[in-house]
Amino acid sequence: MSAKSHIMIEPGAKVAAQMSADPTDQEMTLVRQMGVAYAVTWVDSAKASPEYYRSRREHFERGGIKLYGLGNGSVHNVDAITLNLPNRDEKVEEYKRHIRNLGQADIPYTTYAHMANSVWSTPRETTRGGASARAFDSARLEEASGGGYAGTGLTHERVYTENELWDNFESFIREVAPVAEEAGVRIGIHPDDPPGLVIGGVPRPIFSSFEGYRRAIEIADSPNVGLCLCIGCWLEGGEAMGKGVVDTIRYFGDQGKIFKVHYRNVDQPLPHFVETFVDDGYFDMYEAMKALVEIDYDGAVIPDHIPSMGDDQRLGTVYTISYMRALQRRAIDELAAGSSQ
Repeated sequence: MSAKSHIMIEPGAKVAAQMSADPTDQEMTLVRQMGVAYAVTWVDSAKASPEYYRSRREHFERGGIKLYGLGNGSVHNVDAITLNLPNRDEKVEEYKRHIRNLGQADIPYTTYAHMANSVWSTPRETTRGGASARAFDSARLEEASGGGYAGTGLTHERVYTENELWDNFESFIREVAPVAEEAGVRIGIHPDDPPGLVIGGVPRPIFSSFEGYRRAIEIADSPNVGLCLCIGCWLEGGEAMGKGVVDTIRYFGDQGKIFKVHYRNVDQPLPHFVETFVDDGYFDMYEAMKALVEIDYDGAVIPDHIPSMGDDQRLGTVYTISYMRALQRRAIDELAAGSSQ
């Protein structure tokens, strides 16, 4: 079932840039020169209003770029919602306002993550050519940090159970899904990063496996709730995810449940991974792009967590997007050639 929306979403996968909310003319020119016509961005709670969201969409449009998605950091990775803390209801209402703001601004998508203590990493390591890259090594948990927390102690004073996390997700998503449907906004839920671990006393039972996602999407029971499929997170989990990247794309893609894709690679699965350049990990990223083309995916595909390259942070972005666009063209051409035979 397609997501309900009054906001026009054009067909076809959209290679998109992740940009600041107020890009300069020079930044937008560079994106256009890469052949990219879409972007996603993030704002903070101080600027969360339909007027400001609309102003961002119009700013991008003046630069020749369509704003596919906008996130609000204040209602992303929210411990109060994930763990049902005392200010839970206030944060849920704030999230509902975020969704309504997007609908009023004609922005069709937002990413949500259901992690109580955010993304965790151990000290950075190197990948090809000595490039600095994010890493996670389970043997170095005492050096791990994320979401303002560090080390191996409890992040929220006690140990939580998997059943608590499931109950909290169910109550949240059943409140916000009707709002998303009314506003015409897609919600893509990001995987846990790293997946499947108990960190700081908090388990990650839901968005760390194929079966967890399948159950969560069934609970939501909404055309407007689906996946922000981070291929990197899926590869971090490896066989523990239950299904591989391609099978996952086909299963949820055939249901129209993938709304955004984070396109990144890692050198190997947990217990120790280093993020790599897209053409240098253990997975052939072409297989993911080919599957997206074959299912007629119509959402955004963005580069994510790009290792350092040279002395200009833009170099890695240009390299990655160029590679993504080449793979997309190859997949489109091969599909067309196959259908004409």
